[in-house]
Amino acid sequence: MAHNSVANADRNAPPITRILAEFVSNHPSKGWDDTVEHEAHRTFLNWLGCAIGAARHPAVSAALAAMQEFEPAGQATIPGRSERLDMGGAALLNGISSHTFDFDDTHLKTLVHPAGPVASAILALAEKTGASGRDIVDSLVLGIDVACRLGAGMYPEHYDRGWHITGSTGVLGAAAGCARLLRLDTERTAMALGIAASQPIGLREQFGTMTKPFHPGAAARAGLTAALMAKHGFTSSPRALEAARGYMQVVSVRQDWNKVTEALGERFEISFNSYKPFACGVVIHPFIDGCAQLRTAGLDPDDIESVELKAHSLVLELTGKTSPTNGLEGKFSVYHGCAAGFVFGVAGEAEFADEIVARADMVALRGKVSATVDDRIGPAAADITVTCKDGRRLHVFVEHAVGSLERPMTDAHLESKFDSLVVPMLGASKASRLKSLCWSLSGLDSMNGLCETARP
Repeated sequence: MAHNSVANADRNAPPITRILAEFVSNHPSKGWDDTVEHEAHRTFLNWLGCAIGAARHPAVSAALAAMQEFEPAGQATIPGRSERLDMGGAALLNGISSHTFDFDDTHLKTLVHPAGPVASAILALAEKTGASGRDIVDSLVLGIDVACRLGAGMYPEHYDRGWHITGSTGVLGAAAGCARLLRLDTERTAMALGIAASQPIGLREQFGTMTKPFHPGAAARAGLTAALMAKHGFTSSPRALEAARGYMQVVSVRQDWNKVTEALGERFEISFNSYKPFACGVVIHPFIDGCAQLRTAGLDPDDIESVELKAHSLVLELTGKTSPTNGLEGKFSVYHGCAAGFVFGVAGEAEFADEIVARADMVALRGKVSATVDDRIGPAAADITVTCKDGRRLHVFVEHAVGSLERPMTDAHLESKFDSLVVPMLGASKASRLKSLCWSLSGLDSMNGLCETARP
């Protein structure tokens, strides 16, 4: 019976490895409308700002020191740093730095942070191949489409099982993007996807540690490696994604094949990308937003007696750390997020610094916040009630946080966020130049000027 079940599962699955390989290798350059094209530029700008902003974080420095033990050739740039690494090492470091602040893009339908694995891999490869900006944009759009479509086909069961979906699907997006950049044909692109399928990366247990941002970095490096191996004739199963003992049927109990293939080449998942105004887990954002609204309306944190949150169960599962001890843990504490909203009205990287998380007033305010599960409230919403010391009760309900698709960050907001991350690292002049290069990415003859400007 077990053998028959496997055989049926194998027969009933569509050939999505082949379908995606044909899509990645054959889809025309700029084969989408101007809205998708603009979103690709927004995604790259946001990714590069996040990567540069965290480039000197201890996690990045530690990973760099480890990579230098291999004595690598200096093939590729690490934005925000003067050191260079081999392509694989640079892809790893760029993925780590772009996700360290938890400030990067989010495909809200799947919770994939797609640019981290894909952009990190293709930029590292681009310096070696001499790729143009047009090549980068095409590879970014197509790589993100592969990662997010596969994620949609398995979400939420794959995520609920404990996989960090950014790493586990990002490796396939990175492989697809690099295969496109290398101009691999359909057969070799399918091999690249197959090699990547044997390398799902990332466990949610690691959230709140340096290993969480390792996931998109490791996915970028593994995807790049898969594409390079395929280029040189390394083989894999041509049904590695869909077979009964292939990727999707092994790592998830859910396989919605239609979510992978529906409107392929017509609808592009980068269109559903969103960008974070707050440097933490996205499910905390509506709570920060609501607390900041109360602060703007005149609430003084010293007047707070208690705070009652009603939240979807996913919020507390992901961000239920009541007593974070450092900044990385604070990014997974809805309690700290609320305190930051009340005290600062914002929650950028500075508000998740170790010293802020440990500050006595923040600890005391977090202690006044309680939360209960109410799954009638969506995971993207927040219900907040504040009881003041004088007996007043203030209430706010946030259906969609700023930064969501319903309340998106404008280009001006993204530029301001970019400046806040890049100016302290590279100075105002280079930050301004980089912004211009990002907005004109598709017209660049090569990536050399952008990469040079991204170094201190």
